[in-house]
Order: sequence, then structure tokens, then C-alpha cells
Amino acid sequence: MTRPPNPWLATRSRDGDAYDEPYERRAAAGEDVHGEANFVSSYGVRSVLDAGCGTGRVGRELARRGIDVVGVDLDPTMLATARRKAPGIAWHNEDLETIDLGRTFEAVAMAGNVMIFLTPGSEGRVVANMANHLEPGGLLIAGFQLAAGKLTLARYDELTAAAGFELAERFATWEREPWVGGASYAVSVHRKGRTNQ
Repeated sequence: MTRPPNPWLATRSRDGDAYDEPYERRAAAGEDVHGEANFVSSYGVRSVLDAGCGTGRVGRELARRGIDVVGVDLDPTMLATARRKAPGIAWHNEDLETIDLGRTFEAVAMAGNVMIFLTPGSEGRVVANMANHLEPGGLLIAGFQLAAGKLTLARYDELTAAAGFELAERFATWEREPWVGGASYAVSVHRKGRTNQ
């Protein structure tokens, strides 16, 4: 059976610098563009796997705050920007489904719609592999759009439960707006069980 194409690689139309440019412009105008990093760092974690890191925008900010960060992404074009802007961070051009970093983290952050840009059919294996990279009690933090034909929250919760996670919190934005059914975006925080599942 032929593996389906990765939807991000199949549809990306900008390089890493062009992807970062709107955030840089907003930051230069005084806007706080670090909602994801603010959210993740609020949990007091000391190490984060930036899974699907892209240009490293979130990971770079977390590292600036003193957090131990490692980034992983399938897209070498996005990673070229990450490596240039933060050469001191370990950036890995690998698949979240199969990567083995040989270590664990206090949190895995999957910002930027990572879950809906995974290769179709790999979602459960990716979530399970992220569990392998988390310490017991570690946090899986993922934000993604909810739209027809995309991964549903019900399915995501099934995948996380199968990998040994329990839902801890859910919000409608990275700024912690309360979750309400029917929202178009969700930020979910799942906690890994303290014992092996």
C-alpha cells in the first residue's frame, strides 16, 4: 500500500523566512507573539520537545527563557531558518512517527496545527512516540484547528488515551479562553500516566 503524502510538505508555499516574517513584523510593532511559549512555560517545565517545530519560533522563545529545548520537524526548509536563527538548539530533520532521541522531556509541545499536518494514518503512532519521549507525569500540549474532514477532538482524545494520557485541561486559545463545544480551535493538555500503560 502506498503511503499518502504528508499534507504539509505537499502544500507548503513559503520558505521559513517568509513564514516567520508576519510574526517578526507584529513583534516589531509591540505585539506579544509568544502565546504558545507563554502557555507552555506557565507549567514550569524545564525541558520541552518542540514537536513539529517548523522555523523554531516557539522553541527559540522557550530556550530564551532558559528551558532546555530540542526541535524536530519533517521540513528541511523550515529547519534551515531554525538552525540559522538559533544554532545552539538541537534541531532534528526527522519524522515524529519514528524519531528516537534517546531521552525524555517534561513536556512535548505541538503548536501550529501539527496534529492536522501529520501524514494521514500516522496520528496514533505519533502520539504514542511522543509518550515515549515524556517523563512519567509529563505533559503533551497540542493546539490545532477543528474543521470538517480534519482530526476531531474525540478522535484525538481516543489516541491520547490509547497512549496512556489523561486530559488535564482544554482551552479554546493559547491565551486560555475557556473551551466551549463547537469552537474552531482547541489547545489540549494531556498528562502522561505515572506508570507504564
